[in-house]
Amino acid sequence: MKVEQLFACHRVSEERKVPLATLSFQDNAMYWWTALERERRLHKNPSIEYWNDLRGALRRRHIPPYYNRKSMDKLQGLHQKNLSVEEHWQKMVLYIIRAGINEDNHTTIYRFLSGLKLEIRNKVELLPYKDLNHLIQLSIKVEKQIL
Repeated sequence: MKVEQLFACHRVSEERKVPLATLSFQDNAMYWWTALERERRLHKNPSIEYWNDLRGALRRRHIPPYYNRKSMDKLQGLHQKNLSVEEHWQKMVLYIIRAGINEDNHTTIYRFLSGLKLEIRNKVELLPYKDLNHLIQLSIKVEKQIL
């Protein structure tokens, strides 16, 4: 994510992303990259030229296959419990990103509401809200009132 932010900030062209990213590889990452490129040449496969391909290779190398499923399980089981509304929201966003899902706002709103403490959810559901951000702010206000 940090690399993608840097690419966007500096408006890095697609053809420069892979060379720039691999330039910063050190130690084991450099050995892995060199071996991967050598293996691709031996099998007459083209070099990795696009950031999404490199990102995919990095994910296959460093993230176990069950990672997305575990992240989705954590997201599905997420409840506010002893977290503040803000902490609950941040954790939910983190799990959504880690699970690699892209859902519409209605689903995210439902997911957020269903994870809130019952006393907060019952009050917030009675209030009108414009969008997800407004709902989060209302939930924070309700939480403060309860506390």
